[in-house]
Amino acid sequence: MRSYQKFYINGEWMQPEGVRLLDVIDPSTEEVAGVISLGSHAHVDQAVAAAKAAFDAWSSTTPAYRVSILERVCEVYGARMQDIAEAINEEMGAPLTSLAIDAQAPLGLGHFITATEILKNYAFEEKRGTTTIVREAAGVVAMITPWNWPINQIACKVAPALAAGCTMVLKPSEIAPFSAYLLAEVLHEAGVPPGVFNLVNGDGAGVGAYLTAHPDVDLVSFTGSTRAGKMIVKAAADTLKGVALELGGKSANIILDDADLEEAMSKSIATMMMNTGQSCNAPSRMLVPESKMAQVEELARDACAGVVVGDSRAATTTMGPLSSNVQFEKVQGLIQTGIDEGAKLVCGGPGRPEGISKGYFAKPTVFSAVNNQMAIAREEIFGPVLCIIPYSTEEEAIAIANDTPYGLSGYVFSGDNARASRVARRLRTGNVHLNGAPVDLEAPFGGYKQSGVGREWGVHGFEEFLEVKAVMGDNAA
Repeated sequence: MRSYQKFYINGEWMQPEGVRLLDVIDPSTEEVAGVISLGSHAHVDQAVAAAKAAFDAWSSTTPAYRVSILERVCEVYGARMQDIAEAINEEMGAPLTSLAIDAQAPLGLGHFITATEILKNYAFEEKRGTTTIVREAAGVVAMITPWNWPINQIACKVAPALAAGCTMVLKPSEIAPFSAYLLAEVLHEAGVPPGVFNLVNGDGAGVGAYLTAHPDVDLVSFTGSTRAGKMIVKAAADTLKGVALELGGKSANIILDDADLEEAMSKSIATMMMNTGQSCNAPSRMLVPESKMAQVEELARDACAGVVVGDSRAATTTMGPLSSNVQFEKVQGLIQTGIDEGAKLVCGGPGRPEGISKGYFAKPTVFSAVNNQMAIAREEIFGPVLCIIPYSTEEEAIAIANDTPYGLSGYVFSGDNARASRVARRLRTGNVHLNGAPVDLEAPFGGYKQSGVGREWGVHGFEEFLEVKAVMGDNAA
């Protein structure tokens, strides 16, 4: 069992006093996998003070020096990849081989590599007449990250913040805190100076809310629910600090009438069920031509039958458990809501898969004959539940896709890439995948409407951690 009761503050592991302990539950077994400490306002004050004290020196370092630190981080991270993957598997149930090793852990490294390459070539100054435009580190950053892609969501904040010259305090999810602890070890071994990166575990009420409202924090970077994002904006308002939010989604997947239906369904089901549907950009609303509903239902049923649910340590498993009992109960409730609303249950349904009596496992579930006003079509279920919605025309499909308070991602399948691209440009979302295109770590990631503010990943994510200064009358050579 893991015991991660210390906090990482000012370059040292400190044993906090007067804290509550929290058991971290392995969702595959429902057994205790480790224990962490829940911090207090005093611990936040200590961590923020360390970050503030370190800022002037770190932000004044040369890009070349920061590149050398980041390259060392990448080296140490690579050596700890297996450890990080195993931690992710234990803390939130990602299948060890097919997801934790193959995707979740490598994505974290990918963000550090991307940030390093951006820093090598980024122009922090430009001349416009007699004015010099300077981009400089934003300051002390509060980072609050979720449990669903834990190291990915941490790395896509920490890596560009380090590259930009910011200092930071991280509060990872208390549900999935193990990989954050290992990253702190990586950063320490790589030689990140004291105070630049600080880690305080805690819950939202005890640490998160106080951290986001802290007067010495200059920028908040948060990934999580839209409900929590709204609370953070309000908490940050008194000090008018910057806020970057990556929030929820209910992404539409438009399968046009000229798409290769078998390929589109295979890719769509695989993407939807990956990570047990616990991805903010999951293609959870599938829009298909009315005339092809029967064929789509059959293909969806067949594809879900090929999803292997079970022991998250087994090499053959492709879908693990939901992250917690709270999440399990929420998903089960919404599956029942779909049945009660009159949607057609194509496969799956309430309860655990056959033969599984322990762990927060859910069945890959597909509803068809869904209309866009049903709760299952409007609420972010955050589980392996797909809603299939029929449409009659391309215009109607676009209207349904945009009829949501969210706008994080979108998906379009068509035999004509130009047509797919035209449809993509009419979707009110931060990104769109054409014909199953994978994510691109150099592309901006973020949403329209209630899916967030700002962008992560690539150059756009890097620039979230920079302020812009105009030095006028600057005639120096």
